[in-house]
This record gives sequence, structure tokens and C-alpha cells, in this order.
Amino acid sequence: MNHLFNDFHLKGMDLKNRVVMPPMCQYAVTAKDGIANEWHYVHYVSRAIGGAGLVIIEMTDIEPDGRITNFDLGLWSDEHIAPLKRIVDACHQYGAKVGIQIAHAGRKAEDAETPVAPSAIPYDEKSKVPRELTIDETKALVEKFRKAAERAVKAGMDTIELHAAHGYLIHEFQSPYTNKRTDAYGQDKTLFGREVIQAVKSVMPDDMPLIMRITAHEYVEGGYGIEDSIAFSKTYRDAGVDMFHVSSGGEGPILAHGRPGTHVAYQVPMARAIKNALNVPVIAVGRLDEPSLANAVIGNEDADLVGVGRGMLRNPYWTLEAAAKLGKETTIPGVYGIGFKDLNR
Repeated sequence: MNHLFNDFHLKGMDLKNRVVMPPMCQYAVTAKDGIANEWHYVHYVSRAIGGAGLVIIEMTDIEPDGRITNFDLGLWSDEHIAPLKRIVDACHQYGAKVGIQIAHAGRKAEDAETPVAPSAIPYDEKSKVPRELTIDETKALVEKFRKAAERAVKAGMDTIELHAAHGYLIHEFQSPYTNKRTDAYGQDKTLFGREVIQAVKSVMPDDMPLIMRITAHEYVEGGYGIEDSIAFSKTYRDAGVDMFHVSSGGEGPILAHGRPGTHVAYQVPMARAIKNALNVPVIAVGRLDEPSLANAVIGNEDADLVGVGRGMLRNPYWTLEAAAKLGKETTIPGVYGIGFKDLNR
């Protein structure tokens, strides 16, 4: 039976364990012109030292106005490559593999003078009304995703994750709640996502896996549910996605209907449903910070990998501590082993 500290293999990516540091924006730390700085270097490399098998760099945007805020990382220029490569190379020294989440915030681009979206529907009453993208502009964004992926490959990434969740641009196209178009991009709500997948795959090495983060359930009236997300995920799988990172929500204010639970592991059933329906590996997320719980998600075959977000924000060495508590073998750098000895007793 698999557990949290078994290795994992997907195409050409070999992970030493099943622990993922999921992408988490560092809003409060200015990334000038979208360029990774010393904060990002320390932030990610410390989690590699701390034992994570896969570190996924935060939402990194394909154009300046595609950022949630002007503090966010970017991949719209070759100037972004070297600082990211420095992070990747350092993480590799400590046995972690590295991915990057590339995205466009769409109508949730807070600092854009005029955000863009599939339809001119604001996120909420406090948000700017986005401008509806033309067909030509939509195709131009597909090309920007391709170029961003090309730069990610040059930076040495082991995998790329497309952000199709949490109410950002790809998600906006695939949702009937935010996509009211009558053209091809409205009639087939997976068209934009498929075009992005195909463009990104065209510049990725054949053995590099492509991950897609999805919202499996929308918590708004008129939104979609798990059966719908299974259907569009099958389309994305057939277009080239190798693994799904399963989350939920983010498309609008959460209303009473369908409100998510606050209990631990509330999103795990959605990950399991995608995994079983599509026969693909998945990453589960959502308050999985307790090592025994994260271990059970793997052991019970609910998911193949576990994303630990808040736990790693609190403790960069979460993975090493989890191994000690679970009594599992793992590599601990330098004299750090002294600090974790007999922690499970």
C-alpha cells in the first residue's frame, strides 16, 4: 500500500515522495516587473530543504495585466527566466522537483486598468467591469500562454501547471456562470482551455508532464458541479493534460447554496471522483496539514499526491516533521536530523 513517503513517477518526472507545496501567491512581497527576487528564492528553496517532493511556484502570469496584483510574478519576458532558473537549480540540489503555475487572472486582475474576460461580467459589486475579449484577442492570449511555457522550459522546470481554477481566465471560459458568449468560445466552453493546452504542449518536452488545476465545484447559483467538471476534465485529458490538481470555488461570492464545508479534507472527495472517472493521477488539497490525514489520503487511494499549503506557510520543514511523526524514511540535510530525531515518540 502506498503512503506519503513512497516515490512517484509521471512521465519523465520522478518525485521522492507524495508531498507537494502548492502554488501560493506572495502578494505582500513586490515582484518588480514580475521578476522573482530574494524573497521568492528563500521561500521556495527552504521548502525544498524541508523535504517537499514537488514545489510548484505561485501563479505566474502571461502578461502584465494578467496579474491579480502588480506584486505578482510574470513570464511575459525573457528577463524572467534567469531568476526562476536560479530557484529551480537550488531546489534540485535538495532533491525537490519544481513546477510553475502559469495563468491569466481575467476579470480578477485587480490592478489592470480594464480587466478582460470572456464576458463583461464583474467579479462582484466592488470589482471593475471587464472588457469582453474579441476572438483575435483570445487567440493572442493562447499564444502568450505558449511563449510563457517556452520560457518555463528554459528555466528548467520539471512540470508546468495551467491555472484553470479559482475564477481566473481559463476557468471563466469553461463556466456558464461567467461565459455568456455566443461565438465558438461560448458554444464550446472548453475551446479556450483546449487551445491553451495544445499550445503549451507544443513547446514542452515529450516527457514533461502537464498539470491542470481545476475548480471541481462552483459555489454559486448557476455554476457547475462535479459531473460537469468530470466532463470537461475528460476533454482536457484528451487534449494533453497528464494530472489534475483538484480544488473548488473562486468564481464568485460564496452563497448559502452549495457552501463548502469548513472541515478538514472537504475537497478530497472531488479529487477522488476525478481520479476514478478519468483514470488519471490527481493532487488533493484542502486542510490536509495533519500528517496522518495526508498519509491516509494516499494510503486510501483518494489521490496520488497531497498539496500542503497553510502547513508549509507555517513550517517550511513540514515534510521532514511529517516523516518523523509517521516513522518514515527520508533524507534530512546536514545536522537537521538531530532536530527531528525521536519526534514521533
